[in-house]
Amino acid sequence: MKMHEASELALSEGFGEAVWWGVRAIGGYAALGLLLLVVGFYILDFVTPGHLAKIIRLERNPNAGIIAAAGTFGIGLIVAASILGSGGSLIEGLIATAAFGATGIVAQTVAVLVFDKVIGVDVRGVIAEPKLAPAAVLLGAAHVAIGFITAAAVF
Repeated sequence: MKMHEASELALSEGFGEAVWWGVRAIGGYAALGLLLLVVGFYILDFVTPGHLAKIIRLERNPNAGIIAAAGTFGIGLIVAASILGSGGSLIEGLIATAAFGATGIVAQTVAVLVFDKVIGVDVRGVIAEPKLAPAAVLLGAAHVAIGFITAAAVF
């Protein structure tokens, strides 16, 4: 076995600072991303008839589950694109992520409301159905598609 020189085993200059910066960045972006996701979910819940989390938890309604899951996924896409699209220092990146994420969530919400009106689906009626409704699948797919479109616009 060949002996390594001490210089081969030493950490490069600046390694510790780079790791510390990375740990702070991961923590900051993860915390902000989670906050945006939760806020986005509550906005989705507010604009959707009924209290989605309650309907899912207590009534075990599959239509509310599909709409909530797809909406949350769409919001997650927007938040991820906001993080990817941010730049600069850590503070600048977090501020840009917050601004892009919030704007994207508002755009997603407006687009979903417009889509629902244009196609003429009674969202309240869909959520009230106890069995899986085809309209819930359509609305769920629309939430994801609009999330992709909005995420591309954000990025």
